[in-house]
Amino acid sequence: MSSSTDSPTLTTETTQLSPQPDTETAQPTKKITLKSSDNQIFEVEEAVAMEFATVKSFFEDSPSSTDTVPLPNVTAKPLSQVIEFCKEQIKFKANPDEAQKKKYHSEFLKEKSDKDLVDMIPVANYLEIKDLLDVLNQAVADRIENKSVEYVRGFFGIDNDFTAEEEAALRQEHAWAYEGVDED
Repeated sequence: MSSSTDSPTLTTETTQLSPQPDTETAQPTKKITLKSSDNQIFEVEEAVAMEFATVKSFFEDSPSSTDTVPLPNVTAKPLSQVIEFCKEQIKFKANPDEAQKKKYHSEFLKEKSDKDLVDMIPVANYLEIKDLLDVLNQAVADRIENKSVEYVRGFFGIDNDFTAEEEAALRQEHAWAYEGVDED
């Protein structure tokens, strides 16, 4: 990640595909430049960027484009986390080991705060990354399962707009919904 101004979308970087004898030639890897809404620039491998359906359709509509792909609904921090996830997902496409994939998902989620998860969901949705959206939604569901209304409000940053009387009436009317709630 760098914070330079717009740069060409497609650039090349030389990488060795595998440690083979000297007869093997280096293969250029295309890079795509993404620009977050807070003006951070990310140069990512084309394969990673093509995991984002929104970016993929940008290039399908303009295949010869060399523009930086603007992501007006995405800020830098969740974008960097989404890129991290997609880099690993590509490895699982090449070598589909479900046990390793689940282990990675667990490790990826373990190091994320509740705010990180909440911030990544709209990014995954906007970029149309179904696998990540599924993982994030399940993680959020797991974290708020059997939690109090107050906990869930705090998790999502929702203000309580009910008066004490309105809330008491709702709790009485829907008492079943408050049964078996874990302590926060």
